[in-house]
Amino acid sequence: MPDRGPPVEDSLQEGLVEAAIAVDTTTDNSTMTLTAKSPRGRPASGARTRKVDANAGTTSRAPRLARLRKEDQIRAEAEQQFARFGFEGVSLDSIAAALGISRQNMLYYFASKDELYDAVLDDVLESWVQGMEGLAHGDDPEAAISAYVRAKLRFSQERPSGSAVFTREVMAGAPRYSDKLAKLVMPHLRADVRTFEKWARQGLIARVDFTHLMFLVWSVTQAYADLAPQFALFMGKQRLSDRDFAAAHALITQVLLASLRKPAAGEPALLARFAGAVGAASARAV
Repeated sequence: MPDRGPPVEDSLQEGLVEAAIAVDTTTDNSTMTLTAKSPRGRPASGARTRKVDANAGTTSRAPRLARLRKEDQIRAEAEQQFARFGFEGVSLDSIAAALGISRQNMLYYFASKDELYDAVLDDVLESWVQGMEGLAHGDDPEAAISAYVRAKLRFSQERPSGSAVFTREVMAGAPRYSDKLAKLVMPHLRADVRTFEKWARQGLIARVDFTHLMFLVWSVTQAYADLAPQFALFMGKQRLSDRDFAAAHALITQVLLASLRKPAAGEPALLARFAGAVGAASARAV
């Protein structure tokens, strides 16, 4: 939608946007770093930072910054509602009402519920994929796997509503988002599998089905978002603490590294021994 300037009520909020001036001493150019802020002064959820030429003036930039701030607020509320009620259970009216704005006002920022839903999933997937980038560049399996699990658990802890929206979409067969999922996730998955294959060729880890290993990592770390209330209930607390997530990180990492430990000469790998035990048990059951 063309940027025709914000609704009147949003123009009044432009003074709430904070700007910090940074001077580039190498080029003698002044730049302005502009970040959308929440009412409490913290970066808004999914907030973006922009740098503009301070010498060009800031009067024309303020409406754009106010728009970014309002988009962040709308997207954050939409994420909460889509996580709780699903796509079909949410309307633009319900989101607008929760934010205390008119439906027409919100349509200035997002032209339809589908557009808003895509924006939420884009933001969620961008954060989710960021946690996948380090593994492919790692040389030390233990450090890389530990960092990867930590990043996935951090996403689950800090953004459970985003994980819930993502899970709902995928469990439904990704009817509105399958193309983007394939385009954005598959290259990262292939790169991570290639990294595991490289480590196996170097003799650093045992060879297993690395694609299914990645699925296992995704599922167990995402459980700490989707099932966190259930886990907390069983532990007799209202919510999982930082210590709980640290314990989960340590255990998950330990289990993964143990399964990938290269066995001594003549000793089968841990997963091979486990598969053999399962196969024997199945044969006895038959």
